[in-house]
Amino acid sequence: MSRREARKAEADALKSSTGPTPSSSTPEPEQTQQSEPTQQFEQLGILASEPPVEGDEPDEAAGAAASGRAAKKARAASAAEQPPVRRSMATKVVGVFGELLITAGVFVLLFLGWQLWWNSIVLTNEQTSDASSLADDWNLPVVTGTTPTPTPTTTDTAAPANYGDPAVMGAPSTGTDFAIIYVPRFGADFKRTIAEGVDPHTVLNKGGAGHYEDTQMPGEVGNFAIAAHRDGWGSAFIKINELQIGDPIYVETQDGWYTYRYRDTEYVTPYGVGVIDPVPQVEGATAVDRLITLTSCNPLYIASERIIAYGAFESWQPRSAGPPAEIASVVGSGN
Repeated sequence: MSRREARKAEADALKSSTGPTPSSSTPEPEQTQQSEPTQQFEQLGILASEPPVEGDEPDEAAGAAASGRAAKKARAASAAEQPPVRRSMATKVVGVFGELLITAGVFVLLFLGWQLWWNSIVLTNEQTSDASSLADDWNLPVVTGTTPTPTPTTTDTAAPANYGDPAVMGAPSTGTDFAIIYVPRFGADFKRTIAEGVDPHTVLNKGGAGHYEDTQMPGEVGNFAIAAHRDGWGSAFIKINELQIGDPIYVETQDGWYTYRYRDTEYVTPYGVGVIDPVPQVEGATAVDRLITLTSCNPLYIASERIIAYGAFESWQPRSAGPPAEIASVVGSGN
């Protein structure tokens, strides 16, 4: 029952209770009888001259919606009048610190891009130029000892010419470029200088390879061990894991070219120094073979271990005989 219907029922009840009684001997004038209910109706807030009519008042749902809109407008007006909230000093400090972290992150990404990409390109080009210049210097008639004469072979298969025991140079001073390494598996035009020592700042970070000073020289019985970066700083040995059995590894010195053949790979901890022993991983053993060992970091960008590639000596040829055919096009300048 709506509010209007309740009021109407209440008014009807009052009208019935105030009507004339049978004991009344003289009826009151009609005007007087009508005035009393009217006064009572007025006391209830109802005009007798305008009796309630159903549907005159607005619907309750519409009224509630109007009230909600009015309240929302009031809150909006109140919020507009409020002054802006001031941030505390701690909030400001945290905000500035967050912006600094974002800026630092951007700079770190830019540094990594420079280190792993742009810097490697620059160092690779420099290494190619340095290797070519070094080979050009050796093209002058400077050979230690007499020029060997190759031993003729009677086999039909193509075999390396035998020039006798390879020439072995003395150890150079630390930091001096004394050899060039060519690895066709790393790229058709791959060549890097080899300097004495493996110090990162003075040798390896220049983009080339470094020779472990306590190991043997190219062509010498024992282990000619070298190291180079695999990621960043020229990434000289980035493809060391792609070597396949039998791949040639050429080393050029002022005396000529030494050919090694890749044999196998080993993974060790950073403290596995036995790989550069004259007989790798056999401490104190007497060497009888001529080996080459390539070392680098593994995995890429982590360097939690070392990847080791071993090769065995196959042949050598003096500078007077010219370079091996496979690398003839990239030896020296203009190649």
